[in-house]
Amino acid sequence: MPLRPDTRAPDTRLRRFTPAERWVHRTTAALMGVCVLTAACLYIPELAQLVGRRELVVRVHEWAGLALPLPVLAGLASRAFRTDLRFLNRFGPHDRVWLRAALRRDKRAASRPAGKFNAGQKIYAAWIAGATLVMLGTGLLMWFTHLTPLRWRTSATFVHDWLALTVGVVLAGHIGMALADPEARRGLRTGRVSREWAEREHPLWRP
Repeated sequence: MPLRPDTRAPDTRLRRFTPAERWVHRTTAALMGVCVLTAACLYIPELAQLVGRRELVVRVHEWAGLALPLPVLAGLASRAFRTDLRFLNRFGPHDRVWLRAALRRDKRAASRPAGKFNAGQKIYAAWIAGATLVMLGTGLLMWFTHLTPLRWRTSATFVHDWLALTVGVVLAGHIGMALADPEARRGLRTGRVSREWAEREHPLWRP
């Protein structure tokens, strides 16, 4: 019996993220979401009255904040995740070109060269990582009140509250940009993106 030729279309999708990388992103996003929601329930009077049980909300907020760095630390066991961290930590000449185009609101693909991550993603990753560490440190000062002077606790509360507001605004912008790019979301959900999207949005990326 003659074999039928394989008529399946070749897979043109490129692997962008491994399962380990997607797990780190999802777990970190979930913990960050818990922190933001519980913070809103603690600081917005209408939500505080609606939810109640302030002591429980405080404990959930504290433990979610403590757990926030753990997914990234666990992800260091993945070689692909460590490689992506190196990509995020490198800022080259093409990134400056991308930023200048973004400031001019020039949306042409040719004017925004990018590797696996564009300059905006690199800046966001660095900022949110630093903000998380500051939030963790100030949160610990607020939690263990007997370890530090009153002046330190007051300053920590001021920094924690205002940085939390800034984090909320930045996260809202991050989510808004993700909603505007279905293919980028698909890459985080399935690990693969179309070749056309990669060549348009990340022309310097060599999978």
